[in-house]
Amino acid sequence: MSAIFLYLLEIFRIFPLIFHIYFDYAPGAAARPNPFAPKAAFLRYWKAQLSGGGAPPPFLLSKASPLSAAAAAQLAKLAAGSTLASHLRLFCSLADLFCSFDEGLRSHRKDVDEDANFAVYANKRFAGYGTGRLGGADSFKNYSEGLNTPDFSFKKYTKEGSGHSEGFANYATDGNVANSSFANYAFGANGGSGDFKNYHLRVNVPNLLFTTYDSDGNDHKRSFTSYNQDANTGGQSFTSYAKHGNSSPTHFATYSGDSNTISSTFSGYGLLGNAGNETFTSYGGNANDPHNTFKGYSTGGNSATESFTSYRNKANVGDSSFQSYARSANSAKTTFASYGKSFNEGNDTFKEYGKGSKGQTKIDFKAYSVDRNFKDYAQKGVTFAGYSNVSSEAQLSSPSSRTISGGSVNRWVEPGRFFRESELRPGTVMQMPDIVDKMPRRSFLPRAIASKLPFSTQRLQEVKELFAMQEGSATEHVILNALRECERPPSRGEMKRCVGSAEDMVDFASSILGRGITVRTTENVNGSKQKVVIGSVRGIKGGELTESVSCHQSLYPYLLYYCHAVPKVKVYQADILNFVGRSRINHGVAICHLDTSSWSPDHGAFVALGSGPGQIEVCHWIFENDMTWTVVD
Repeated sequence: MSAIFLYLLEIFRIFPLIFHIYFDYAPGAAARPNPFAPKAAFLRYWKAQLSGGGAPPPFLLSKASPLSAAAAAQLAKLAAGSTLASHLRLFCSLADLFCSFDEGLRSHRKDVDEDANFAVYANKRFAGYGTGRLGGADSFKNYSEGLNTPDFSFKKYTKEGSGHSEGFANYATDGNVANSSFANYAFGANGGSGDFKNYHLRVNVPNLLFTTYDSDGNDHKRSFTSYNQDANTGGQSFTSYAKHGNSSPTHFATYSGDSNTISSTFSGYGLLGNAGNETFTSYGGNANDPHNTFKGYSTGGNSATESFTSYRNKANVGDSSFQSYARSANSAKTTFASYGKSFNEGNDTFKEYGKGSKGQTKIDFKAYSVDRNFKDYAQKGVTFAGYSNVSSEAQLSSPSSRTISGGSVNRWVEPGRFFRESELRPGTVMQMPDIVDKMPRRSFLPRAIASKLPFSTQRLQEVKELFAMQEGSATEHVILNALRECERPPSRGEMKRCVGSAEDMVDFASSILGRGITVRTTENVNGSKQKVVIGSVRGIKGGELTESVSCHQSLYPYLLYYCHAVPKVKVYQADILNFVGRSRINHGVAICHLDTSSWSPDHGAFVALGSGPGQIEVCHWIFENDMTWTVVD
């Protein structure tokens, strides 16, 4: 009885909202647009605040809130009373939001004996797949490539299989918010191999979980090549990976290279393993603030061999923790070559490292850098070769004195992403980068709602409650990343602001540039990743030096833009022509930065164009759904 009463009470509470929604969205409502709806209100705000006249460009107006006047008023009232969380599903649906990045899919069991080829396959769950299989091979090629929010679960995959090989090539490449779970993967497998090639390459916010992967496996080889390379703000967890394994070799090549704020946890990795062999090559190289935890790694192992080559080499800051690493191991051998040669020192902790080891345990540090902490490590068999503690080594952190290293020059930068101003001439043939927006569609919130929602790391608990975030979920990673980026102190000379409403964007741009402004973006995505020809070119303000405000999308449940003032630039509009036939297929907007003196020497622009800070100007296209504000031409 009480449940029925509560249900009726809830219906009564939201009845006014349901009534107004029906009235506003009923047949014929489109013919009588409400002048007080958020979109109409933004049109009036645009005309009142800006002196350029006319209406906002269609691409910007399309991002305004689709809420009706009544729904917006009711939701604003709920937001003011901090009760929106109890109406989250309705709020997200009406306001055109993307409130969860952890969408689960229906279980899809697939038990087969034949070899499987999953080419251009997407979003499936493989529970008990290949259990007890003898031999065979499965190939996952271009799996979920380019999808938004791919979600996979490989549960008990190849459990107790014999001689079974799995290949993951271009797995979830270019995806956004990828969630993968490998639970009991290859548990008790005998022989065979697992190959992860270009796994989650260039993914934004990866969330990966390997639980009891290869536990009790026998000689099952794993290779992680270009794993999470160029990824942004994600986390990987390897729990009881290769536990009790026998002669299980693992190779991590360019693991999390060039990534931004990746967190990796190896818990119980190789625990009690026999003759394990792991190689970490270029692990976390060129990464920004990587966080790695090796807890109980190879504890109690027998004749284990681990090699860390160029581990976190050239990384920025970063934090690594080795707790009880190789503790009580027998005849273990670990080599750290060029470990932590960061240009900006991080913090590493070695606690009980090698403690209680037996036999010919050997731990070798070659060219290991400054500011490290060793606690309770085994006194016997530990070699520190070429341990760097020289202040001149830290001079690499000085941007003015740094040069581009060979390793950085070899980093992959997408062709066409950066170019010189001289290329913006009719007839120039150039490669267009991938300008397609891969983020989920969302809309701005009306300012009356956005201003009442919690938006700071100090109010993180309120944000979690509002969006029903699970601890350690992909949604939590997404929201934390956005909040931290918005709260990051501005760079030297930078003015920035994160905006969640169209009105806030207008206010910020006009506060920098004045009221006589307009906003531009590239017309469409035609020509993306293709060879194109530049047609007619027109410079804003005659191609003279100007100032702009650029706004880039941030991943968040509602549409959020990171806007910042960009001084000393030139803005161009150019027709984009098809390479074959020379027909017009797009109208692009490009921005050229004339002052690059404060940019990092390892910036992708210098990697691609072969120069350094302050030596050249750098141009790039405005991608789909990004935009730049300038004075009216």
